[in-house]
Amino acid sequence: MYESPTTLEGQYKAMAVCWVLGLGTLIAWNTMVTIGDYYYNLFPKYHPSRVLTLLYQPFALVTLATLSYNEAKISTRMRILVGYTLFFLGTSMLVFVDLATSGTGGIGPYISICAIVGGFGVAGAHVEGGVLGELSFMCPEFIQSFSAGLAAAGALTSAIRLVTKAAFEKYDNGLRKGTMLFLAISTFIEFLCILLYAIYFPRLPIIKYYRSKAASEGSKTVSADLAVAGIQKQASDREVQNDANLPHRLNNKQLFMQNIDYAVDLFLIYALTLSIFPGFIFENTGQHQLGSWYPLVLVAMFNVLDLMSRYIPLAQCVKIESRKGLLIATLSRVLFLPAFYFTAKYGDQGWMIMLTSILGLTNGYLSVCVMTVAPKGYKGPEQNALGNILVLCLLCGVFVGGCLDWLWLIGKNTF
Repeated sequence: MYESPTTLEGQYKAMAVCWVLGLGTLIAWNTMVTIGDYYYNLFPKYHPSRVLTLLYQPFALVTLATLSYNEAKISTRMRILVGYTLFFLGTSMLVFVDLATSGTGGIGPYISICAIVGGFGVAGAHVEGGVLGELSFMCPEFIQSFSAGLAAAGALTSAIRLVTKAAFEKYDNGLRKGTMLFLAISTFIEFLCILLYAIYFPRLPIIKYYRSKAASEGSKTVSADLAVAGIQKQASDREVQNDANLPHRLNNKQLFMQNIDYAVDLFLIYALTLSIFPGFIFENTGQHQLGSWYPLVLVAMFNVLDLMSRYIPLAQCVKIESRKGLLIATLSRVLFLPAFYFTAKYGDQGWMIMLTSILGLTNGYLSVCVMTVAPKGYKGPEQNALGNILVLCLLCGVFVGGCLDWLWLIGKNTF
């Protein structure tokens, strides 16, 4: 058997890496959202915020559904590295397309950007499902750190966007220059994720321990990671080769039915959020004193509160672990729909900023509560499969929310 690392050796280093991996998982997509003002300047008639959000999802859903169905047979290491590599190539291509077209609009560059966003969907399915599935058989703190990194992608991109907008606003073609710097930073972060996951992460003692434990429980997805770490599966003769000695594993359907309330929670959380953010924020909030800064401030407030809220569940006294409590809290968020409608119609910018902040706060907090509570009580292979299933439900919610976001345009002559 594999011995547990003393005093959780390497735990904080692993948490830091998980945070960076979370950052790299969504930095590319959040870059697309946050530079929406630049794309609205280039493609004012094509609804880039709504179209790109909707386009991302089918690629992510189909890819993740395929990977989730076959997750027990796929090397997690290869899957995640393919995802981060696609992210790296995609952000590089965004820079190339803009340079090749000299920052001009038109249907050709727009189609190229749409194709790249489709690639981001494929990459996101490889990475997010793979990492969360893997972290599900480790400790909840790793899931929380990864989830915080996901939110940090939004907060960081918003902060960089505000800085670049302020720094380049007075220069000729300043909006484009700021965007290029923005994309260069995103490309570097994706490259960093490739190095961290491929080289550093597998060699941390606590990661070796959890992966070895999962292998002893019958998981075949960690073999490549163990080989990279130089670990020979010493217990294979007694525990792995003899399948009869391994505990019976629930199949995906059984796992889904046992956790259907958690799946519904994640679906509804992201369906509601994406039905408002980012399309409504960019196109339906009107003109206010902040001018062109207004949507950027709203996006920034959502992302900052989303990030902060993902650390709240670390305090057990305020963490919701009741299945019924999580479902009630999730269903109550439907009140955001009339709240945003009437605030956009009658409220000033201060009320909209506050409401957007609360939307981000509840999104991050409930996401972490569900993702850290759901895997408890299962063996490694089942936790890996459940992590993939929950991410698939999350992405279904994102897709449905992206579709519902178009309903805000009913009655408006903007098509």
